[in-house]
Amino acid sequence: MNTITVYGATGMVGSAIAAEAVRRGHRVVGVSRGGTPDNPIDGVDYVTGQIGDAADVVAKAEKTDAIVFAVPGPRDGSPVQPIIDAHAAIVPALAAAGVAARVFVVGGAGATLADDGTRLVDAPDFPDAAKPESLSFAEILEIYRKAPESVGWVMLAPAPTIAPGEPAAGYQLGDDHPAGSFVTSGTFAKAALDELENPAHRRVRFTVAER
Repeated sequence: MNTITVYGATGMVGSAIAAEAVRRGHRVVGVSRGGTPDNPIDGVDYVTGQIGDAADVVAKAEKTDAIVFAVPGPRDGSPVQPIIDAHAAIVPALAAAGVAARVFVVGGAGATLADDGTRLVDAPDFPDAAKPESLSFAEILEIYRKAPESVGWVMLAPAPTIAPGEPAAGYQLGDDHPAGSFVTSGTFAKAALDELENPAHRRVRFTVAER
């Protein structure tokens, strides 16, 4: 059994990852600003914390085998810069502390690439309301790509459409391009735990979709 610490454990994707990790017998620490939610997942140890507090992130990372960041930028029109700044502070802090925990970042589909190599977010018909969050994921990816070699990170991005749902029997993976058009949060979590338990990627982004 490993310890997996999940930032954003009360969100759609973070809670699915936490639940899947518990189901597989891991010790799970769920981190959120509010601590224990109204509908806690049995088996998750909830604690308070913020991704913007790099020192606290390092302290938690030193006590875990893997740390998951499932914290998207705000979708209410608020600035997304704080979430970018948080990752920009976390990366050097983890490197300086020599943290060995694996870093697993939940990415966004808008920052993945179309067949012609352009980002989905740059397409003419991409929704304006979703652009800030998608662009923030693109910047966060570059932060990790420039991270010191000692930071063992991976980013998993969903299909362009992700919705709550149980895991499918199977899934397909892609690289920087979407692996398909749709994925449920349950399938995403299944792929995330498969990667955390049996690492097949290091310091790269990959994608997942329903098979």
